[in-house]
Amino acid sequence: MSTAQTGYAPVNGLQMYYEIHGEGEPLILLHGGFGLAAMFEPIMPQLSAHRQVIAVDLQANGHTADIDRPMSMEAMADDVAAAITQLGFGQADVFGYSMGAGVALRVAMRHPEAVRKLVLLSVGYTFAGIHPGIMDGLGEMKPEMMHGSPWHDEYMRIAPRPEDFNRLFAKKGEMDKATTDLPAEDVRAIQAPVLVIAGDSDLVTPEHAVEMFRLFGGGVFGDMMGMPRSQLAILPGTMHSNASARADLLVPMVSAFLDAPVA
Repeated sequence: MSTAQTGYAPVNGLQMYYEIHGEGEPLILLHGGFGLAAMFEPIMPQLSAHRQVIAVDLQANGHTADIDRPMSMEAMADDVAAAITQLGFGQADVFGYSMGAGVALRVAMRHPEAVRKLVLLSVGYTFAGIHPGIMDGLGEMKPEMMHGSPWHDEYMRIAPRPEDFNRLFAKKGEMDKATTDLPAEDVRAIQAPVLVIAGDSDLVTPEHAVEMFRLFGGGVFGDMMGMPRSQLAILPGTMHSNASARADLLVPMVSAFLDAPVA
């Protein structure tokens, strides 16, 4: 992968780390929980071949130090919208994975003027869309359980304050407990074309991905009604933890979706 342009964007009291690859129309990448911009390394070279890809580290993650405020997807969505402006883009495409997809969804809801097209990978808009029982044990997890994991190792290597890992873990847990379902009417009101993607063995059920697709105007008989502006993809042989690494599947469909004219 070619050398990236890196820097920190001052947004809402946060110094948000970013790295820019390639040239052309801007595409913002938003990582999953306990992740960082490097989470997209498997797909970055190909995505950046024909566009300018900007990967950011969200609050308290990766190279971005925490600040004295709770973590919430709404606050992080406001940070992303501010970064789009700060970096000189009037509008950008936004591609989020897992937690980052939840943030991306809220960017489109709270700052519709900032988003041209939206790619949502491995996310739902209600907890009913997640496989039953999966979320039940999250409140019992301890930060020590992540020690030795790739996420913890990378955090310890690059974070401005590695000693803040337990703080990140606690804040992420509080955010998860405070996160609520999004009203279907608010999701339906998003004007940007959306590509909904889920693995066939993902955290989110395939049925929920279809439900979201219908909110964005999908699931119609295109031969009679015309093709909807939004699209749906279910990745075969894909689980939650490897969804963002499926370059063989993601790059062609994401590129084709973003390259198509906005209807």
